Amino acid sequence: MLGGARVMASAKVLEVDLNSRSICTREISEELQMKHLGGSGLAARLLYDEGAYKADPLGPDNALIFMNGLLTGTPVPCACKTSICAKSPLTGIWGEATMGGFFGAELKKTGYEGIIIHGSAKAPLYLLVEDDKAELKDASDLWGLDVYETCDRLCKRHGDKCQVACIGPAGERKVLISGIMTGGNQTRAAGRTGLGAVMGSKRLKAVVVRGTLQVPIKDREKLSASIREFTPIVRTNAKGLTDFGTAGGLMGVEANGDLSIRNWSLGSWEEGAAKTCGQKIAETVFVSHYGCFACPIRCGKDVRLEVGPHTGTVCHGPEYETCDGFGANLLNEDLNVICAANDLCNRLGLDTISTAGVIGWAMECYENGLITKEDTGGMEIRWGDGEVILKLVKLIGHDAGFGAFLSQGVRHASSQLGGLAKEFAVETKGLEYAYHDPRAFTSMAVNYATANRGACHLEALGYFAEQGVFTLSTLGFDKPFERHGVENKAEIAYLMQNFMETFNNLGLCKFLIRAKDAAGPNVIAGWITSVTGWEISGDDLMKAGERNFNLKRMYNYMLGITRKDDVLPPRLGVHDKKTGAAAGSIPHLGRMLVDYYALRGWTAEGVPSQGKLEELGLLE
Repeated sequence: MLGGARVMASAKVLEVDLNSRSICTREISEELQMKHLGGSGLAARLLYDEGAYKADPLGPDNALIFMNGLLTGTPVPCACKTSICAKSPLTGIWGEATMGGFFGAELKKTGYEGIIIHGSAKAPLYLLVEDDKAELKDASDLWGLDVYETCDRLCKRHGDKCQVACIGPAGERKVLISGIMTGGNQTRAAGRTGLGAVMGSKRLKAVVVRGTLQVPIKDREKLSASIREFTPIVRTNAKGLTDFGTAGGLMGVEANGDLSIRNWSLGSWEEGAAKTCGQKIAETVFVSHYGCFACPIRCGKDVRLEVGPHTGTVCHGPEYETCDGFGANLLNEDLNVICAANDLCNRLGLDTISTAGVIGWAMECYENGLITKEDTGGMEIRWGDGEVILKLVKLIGHDAGFGAFLSQGVRHASSQLGGLAKEFAVETKGLEYAYHDPRAFTSMAVNYATANRGACHLEALGYFAEQGVFTLSTLGFDKPFERHGVENKAEIAYLMQNFMETFNNLGLCKFLIRAKDAAGPNVIAGWITSVTGWEISGDDLMKAGERNFNLKRMYNYMLGITRKDDVLPPRLGVHDKKTGAAAGSIPHLGRMLVDYYALRGWTAEGVPSQGKLEELGLLE
């Protein structure tokens, strides 16, 4: 990476101390930006250097970072993402979640790239950032409000153009599967790893941003020309997302044997998938489309609620993960219940993936007598019971009754029950699985086992690559592979992890890869050059992704994470689904890990070698 004519020099981040209620500006050198780009990579660098991995996740010493991607807020397509990072209270290791919407672009217009939050307030506060002015304000009137109510009240107070990121009752109560939400009823969530609980532990209800500054672009003409060429390609290739949202792929996922059904135990659910997919949403409860900042895809969908406590209102429609989690995963064929569960999660500030995952686990435990009516407060937790599903979501969000037990997540709850309950627990490193099955696309087994935040599908998107949704040759991969085999799967995971890591660093939505080779490293590197003036190649970009992935691994290594933790749960690593397109497939993880560690330059125990760290410039 070489320095050319530049518009970027040092970047500004806000540093907030809730203990003393002090706020200052911190400069991030251009050198550090070029090395880690931005987003979660830069956040990882700051947290690692400060030894933040030593902190109690719910204690005042656990720093919480909102960090924009390098390209967030620019005209680059889908450059909308903000990474939120801290030590996770759910997993006890690296915690990371990203959110789209308009928050990141608005933060960029204040002149700040990010916000670092230390300490814990004595009473509820919110942070207001308006251009170069920042102040902490009393949030006592907001504490107890749900996400929609909080956003509405703050937008009335500070103007409709402000953007709000906040927690709901779940985060306030430090529910371990709570997230941080933005966009009000058109919700975008930083849902994973329990970062809402971190924000709640700090008694920080919300962050409100409003900016008027222009985001600097070095070569706007060149950037515009590239975007004009790119946009029709991604619009054409992502038309299904535009028409039906992410849930539009649910029937295809089922056909591939990739759907989680009945807590990952069954292989086919064709009729149920047809009743709970994006196409059925379009036929029934759909109201309108919406999109995030700079998005040519517009996968967001507004829906009308037909059941539940908020019947008749219009809100964000369920994504694929939510449709599977509250649908197939629970054997629930009622789309209206899925929509209502999604809305409750958004209002309460819950991660839909983990919430549905722990409910599915509880249903299987109840079926097998490990959980009884005495435990549940008299509820019969039966598969597909919509009334019970909605009741459990509310209890989890309020950390009440039987919900307080489930609010800990699958790992903590199953450890308390012990025995067979752990066989039903589908998690790795404490994070519930996203709803794509590694038995269907086996590169995902490697990814899930080694992903830095736990069982995260987005760290590699191997199932996209294996289906040809993204062209692997763009990353220099041209080797043969079989969907259920092991040959060359480690390399797919390795390359895709490095590439997808850069999306979190740059603030890009990962649906850009729908454009196939038009969204490859060289194209993205060109956008960086146009925005910053840096001379950066596609190889430089991939090296930055590898650097940041290894940095997060080192953060986890400092917490004891090694080969022993790179595992699949019994349900996914041992059990045959017996029906569907993935019947008979059991990923041979051990063999693939040997190949993977070699590609990474890690030891046999899964630790980055000194040579690899030196090569990546991580020993400085």
